Amino acid sequence: MLYGLLVEIVDTILPAFVIAILIHMFVAQGTYVHGQSMEPNLHTDQRLIVEKISYFLRGPRRGDIVVIRLPDYEVPLIKRVIGLPGEAVEIREGRVWVNGQALDEAYLAPVTQQDYGPLTVPEQQVFVMGDNRNYSNDSRFFGPVPVSQIWGRAWLSYWPPQDFGFLHSDGTLQPLP
Repeated sequence: MLYGLLVEIVDTILPAFVIAILIHMFVAQGTYVHGQSMEPNLHTDQRLIVEKISYFLRGPRRGDIVVIRLPDYEVPLIKRVIGLPGEAVEIREGRVWVNGQALDEAYLAPVTQQDYGPLTVPEQQVFVMGDNRNYSNDSRFFGPVPVSQIWGRAWLSYWPPQDFGFLHSDGTLQPLP
């Protein structure tokens, strides 16, 4: 009887455990925002679901909010993709320019930005910046990020409850019905 119960528990728990680990590794995982670098759009301790599937199918896109893991940082960083491989990124006149075109970044609060670049983003890398440009440690300081160091795309905010909804590349939060 004990053997039968043990077999039944293993038959139930082991597959559930393996499925949970596979989902965590390859589909989605939770994380939270550390610091103020993504304000006014994301806030300290806001909880997010990071989806990992889309970057198996395509590369990051400008505006994606990504979670990156850099070797010199203890916690993952959450930043916005600004420049893609082969693009020239520059900051001048207080605005970000990509390939000579000023970005429309309506999701930003008023910001003062020091001049930077131009820098051509290497292949298989992206240039990332926080939305709170005055208080963000980003590619302006540590350089472009290899795509291989992107965990995934921030997809859903689930905590606090008033911030529950899908994250869009234009900086908006689409509440769920």
